[in-house]
Amino acid sequence: MMKFKTAIFDLDGTLLNTLEDLSDAVNYALKQKAYPLRTMEEVRCFIGNGIEMLIRRAVPPETEEKDMLDTLSIFRDYYRTHVRIKTQPFEGIPEAIDELKNQGFALAVVSNKSHGETEALVREFFGDAITISLGRLPDFPKKPAPNGVLRVLTALGADADSAVYIGDSDVDVATAKNAGLFSIGVTWGYRDKAVLADAGADCIVDTPKELLSLFLQEHQ
Repeated sequence: MMKFKTAIFDLDGTLLNTLEDLSDAVNYALKQKAYPLRTMEEVRCFIGNGIEMLIRRAVPPETEEKDMLDTLSIFRDYYRTHVRIKTQPFEGIPEAIDELKNQGFALAVVSNKSHGETEALVREFFGDAITISLGRLPDFPKKPAPNGVLRVLTALGADADSAVYIGDSDVDVATAKNAGLFSIGVTWGYRDKAVLADAGADCIVDTPKELLSLFLQEHQ
């Protein structure tokens, strides 16, 4: 593993445990439509490809497009005002982010969560330790398209050879590959180690402390 200067993170399942708030919002929307509710484990498996896909997976299979879009709208309205009721950083993440920043790494976030929610959560929990946060924008390809990562690299004045993308899912591994970045999979999020390994992650870590050690060893 070469020495990196830039670390770009996924948000949900990597830096923040958003599962409970997402699950609550999904079930609120489903309840308004009188659809069967979903377990937290089901919602965990539905996360990773953006909010629209989350709702498409959550509604009953026979749901018509109009009703799916209505459910999506209900979800968005509810989640917008309940985005951080139970959401918190994973244990050890704030300390790891602060140490990486103190050691001179450039830090950024690229997420499939809406841009406004991504910026608000990153600012709330990490302040100015993370330089750039980019979420889903209208008419902007979502991950695993590399556009967001490449846009962030340009904004930071960084290059792919000295950057790494870190995430908890196969979508994140594919995003890294599509952008030409080294990929680090983390196992404390919404997918297990086998999924990350099957996706071809270049490296897999089990704790934020292990992730931090990996960077600091390479930085020496």
